[in-house]
Amino acid sequence: MTSENEFSRTVKLADIGAGDMKHNIAASESERAALSERFDLLSLEKLEAVITVSATEKGISAKGKIWAELVQACTATGEPVPDSIADDIDLLFMAPPQHGEDAEIELLPDECEVIFHDGKVVDLGEAAAQSMGLAINPYPRSKIADEKLRAAGVKSEEEEARELEARKAVSGPFAGLAGLQQPKNKP
Repeated sequence: MTSENEFSRTVKLADIGAGDMKHNIAASESERAALSERFDLLSLEKLEAVITVSATEKGISAKGKIWAELVQACTATGEPVPDSIADDIDLLFMAPPQHGEDAEIELLPDECEVIFHDGKVVDLGEAAAQSMGLAINPYPRSKIADEKLRAAGVKSEEEEARELEARKAVSGPFAGLAGLQQPKNKP
């Protein structure tokens, strides 16, 4: 079976028995380059996973851990920001709902994520890539981002909040009365 995923490590459903099957997977250099492009990274130095799969009543359970070493561009300065990910994964591969079946799947907040399979294979590589994508920091900041932003005249949220409060105090509904003084009593 050919796959369109940059990092594909498929396991045939027919090969998954009642017992646990442990899979160690790692993305090659070319796969990491393609994933870097997909996730808008400057580089992806490592993507590895250890995933144990087993058949359950609901589908194929996939539990394990992913590790990634990556570099993103700082959202403020564009400078490289290295990051490491070590994240647990708990997935359930299910067949997509058939026509006429209720397509809604309810999961409790502490339950696993659901990925639909094609009825033939589950793709552990794609599952690892998606799990990494969810764990990537959406707003990476370099150590000098605040300094560069301040130099460019951008205020921090705290500074902006203080100035807003000061403006509210000066321009409130009774601001015009602030200049009035009580008349002094003369003897």
